[in-house]
Amino acid sequence: MPTIEQAIAVFGVTVDEHLDRQAEIPILSGLQFQGDVAVVPVTGEPARTPIPTSGVPVVRGQAQANTHLLVATGAAFFSPDRSGRALVLGVLTVEEGATAYLAHPEHAFTGIAPGTYELRRQREQADQVQLVAD
Repeated sequence: MPTIEQAIAVFGVTVDEHLDRQAEIPILSGLQFQGDVAVVPVTGEPARTPIPTSGVPVVRGQAQANTHLLVATGAAFFSPDRSGRALVLGVLTVEEGATAYLAHPEHAFTGIAPGTYELRRQREQADQVQLVAD
């Protein structure tokens, strides 16, 4: 498993100083969350648009800070959702031999194993439904 320090070197994404640079990043294939973004395994049409080396911002933070950036080593694809479903960000497909990561300054890196996933926003329900703030 790669460490946070190795992921920073590969992807050029910096994370908060208090995060342990030697911590290993688990590569998971099940349901996982990074802040307000959920990674949900699905069966269905795989994504077909390659993730560029610069990554894909799936949720942008205020003033470009705290962005959830999708990056990958190997063949990985992301198709943004265009159906109008408010909480679905898009479909991620990670091919065998590849790994995708969600990078975030406060949460470091989340490792995503081969498979197809929906990336979704979380919501909270108070007096009215609203997106979870990261």
